[in-house]
Amino acid sequence: MSDTRRPVLFYGDDFTGSVDALLQFARRGWTGRLFTGLPDAGGPGSPDALSRAAAEVDVVGVAGISRSLAPDDMDTELRPVFAAFAALDPALVQYKACSTADSAAHVGSLGRVVELAREAFGERPVPMLFAQPDFGRYTVFGQHFAAEQGVVYRLDRQPTMSRHPSTPMTEADLARHVGRQTALPIGAIPLLSYDGLAELLRSSPDAAVVLDALTDEHLVAVGHALGALPSPVFAIGSGGLSHGVAAASPGDAPALPTTSSVPGPVLAVSGSRSAQTRRQVDAAAAAGWFVRALPLEAGAREATANEVLGALRSGHSVALTSDDADVGAAGGRPLLPAIAEAAASLVSTVARDGAARRVIVCGGDTSSRVTRLLGVEALSIAANPWGNVVLLRAHAADPAIDGIELLLKGGQVGADSLFTDVAALGR
Repeated sequence: MSDTRRPVLFYGDDFTGSVDALLQFARRGWTGRLFTGLPDAGGPGSPDALSRAAAEVDVVGVAGISRSLAPDDMDTELRPVFAAFAALDPALVQYKACSTADSAAHVGSLGRVVELAREAFGERPVPMLFAQPDFGRYTVFGQHFAAEQGVVYRLDRQPTMSRHPSTPMTEADLARHVGRQTALPIGAIPLLSYDGLAELLRSSPDAAVVLDALTDEHLVAVGHALGALPSPVFAIGSGGLSHGVAAASPGDAPALPTTSSVPGPVLAVSGSRSAQTRRQVDAAAAAGWFVRALPLEAGAREATANEVLGALRSGHSVALTSDDADVGAAGGRPLLPAIAEAAASLVSTVARDGAARRVIVCGGDTSSRVTRLLGVEALSIAANPWGNVVLLRAHAADPAIDGIELLLKGGQVGADSLFTDVAALGR
């Protein structure tokens, strides 16, 4: 990438999505850095940290938690990030959203993101691209489709997303879906009009515009169109958008490693209740992993920790699952924070003992919270063994946490054998 270009920045609405964006840029030769939150003024991440990073690498990201927040809390989370980004005079800012457009008026509102972006970056049409063909996500004539178990479903009929516990998707028309979250006009541009895409985006009367894509070539076409727009460009989209932007202007960074140098067993902690994560846990159990319920009650945590440490020290990988957890087990606390606290506590115990240095965290919202609770300040890519699977190196002030490898896994990500495949990498 050119040393003189203006910064490309992104904010991820959860940590797994942030990592996916970092990966998509890296695969096309871009160097990158991912902060685990907006750097604090006066600390090692002073206001200059973002600008220093932007001068050193091709793309800089901030991993966030807005997908799990109510609109007022999204304002608190996003306004400082958008202001910090705008101060860097960027060429492009991506709000990294899930490829299944997870959102609703009351939580993770993409409509609210559009409103906040117009405040920070100007009242220009916001391109929105959720398609990610290599992950089985497609948009055509504004209708979104998502694969599950090898079958492509319309989004409102996809088994997992149509029954999502927080944001069930009842509408496949993405303009209508986002339009329910804001009073601003939301439009769409179909593939048939892509010959003049940049001009259509520039002149659109809508506040945000849904874009189609069925192939990687369509993603690259969007990337070229965004590059032709006046800066700063603010866009909402999946890792498919990151792919398109980077592939339209590829860099020359070295290829990513494909193997892990960290030996020993693996600890997996899951806040995901998806059927795919359950299949992965079942496959791990069948392969001889030690599988237990994640203890939400503080009193049960020590006993479980001792069992986990014993299994790991004997060379057995461990999976702790929360798919049967309920609010009662959380002691009256909201379930998500209780799961994240329990998971982070056990990961910290294992890391301090040295019983495992590779950790899988399942669930986008859980991954975000666990990573922050562990005190991780930044993440870099340690390896990309296959597909969209990424092993990350944690950077933290705490020496027990610094250097551990993390795989932050969304609920629907990975083959049934993912856990055992990752465990095999360190042999």
